[in-house]
Amino acid sequence: MAPWAGSEASSLNPLRALWLALAAAFLLTLLLQLVPPSLLPGCALFQDLIRYGKTKLGGPRRPAVCRAFDVPKRYFSHFYVISVLWNGFLLWFLTQSLFLGVPLPQWLHRLLRILGAAQFQGGELALSAFLVLVFLWLHSVRRLFECFYVSVFSNAVIHLVQYCFGLIYYVLVGLTVLSQVPLDGRNVYVIGKNLLMQARWFHILGMMMFFWSSAHQYKCHVILGNLRKNKAGVVIHCNHRIPFGDWFEYVSSPNYLAELMIYISMAVTFGFHNLTWWLVVTYVFFSQALSAFLSHKFYKSKFVSYPKHRKAFLPFLF
Repeated sequence: MAPWAGSEASSLNPLRALWLALAAAFLLTLLLQLVPPSLLPGCALFQDLIRYGKTKLGGPRRPAVCRAFDVPKRYFSHFYVISVLWNGFLLWFLTQSLFLGVPLPQWLHRLLRILGAAQFQGGELALSAFLVLVFLWLHSVRRLFECFYVSVFSNAVIHLVQYCFGLIYYVLVGLTVLSQVPLDGRNVYVIGKNLLMQARWFHILGMMMFFWSSAHQYKCHVILGNLRKNKAGVVIHCNHRIPFGDWFEYVSSPNYLAELMIYISMAVTFGFHNLTWWLVVTYVFFSQALSAFLSHKFYKSKFVSYPKHRKAFLPFLF
């Protein structure tokens, strides 16, 4: 390992600072939602920016200026189109470098350096970053498939700011993964010059967790989609119903819980110790917890018979 690798690994680089700031912002937003509304001044724009889809219906009255920036929620598919293409390109560059010895493109190497990627030999295992980037791409492909063939979108909306953030998000996540690759100049550094020699037990555990979490998320999205279809699979309405089955028996938003577990599986694949990725996980935790909390409030306000034992996000806890 290069002598500066240790200091680089513990420093607060631009990527870590960004993910830390996002995590802190969503934590603060979540805490504000837990405070009784009577103790806080109302802000329609703030509520509009943190809510999307059905949770906008449960929020304060939306002024016309907010509705002017509405984007259909079905545009969620655009996020995954961008992710499949962009992270597919990153995966292609990484694969070429790992298996064919092709240096990373100059522009990509410079971008990674700007974002804080360390120039070191050793430290992170190249196999870890490769597997996580594969997981991220597979996750995006599945979610894109679900947007087209599983989910049933109503006329629900998201804010234009949320839409733009979603477009940028998966670009940033892919760059975050690639920035964890050990580099020697513009080339990926592989211990022993054989990628398979880097295989560790946590790679297997992370892979198992990823596919397990992904299967549950898919099942939860199927359950939600089927609430708006008849037995023949034909969409018959776009109303909200109480979902049952799988993790819905424990929490109101198991798809958000599964999303968190998917990102934790990637942290495991990184070997548990990657600080940058744990900051990503922290952001995902608070952002998904916020969405789950707002969804839980919506369900409880809409359905008198809503199961009282269900929590919002974490089984038996929250």
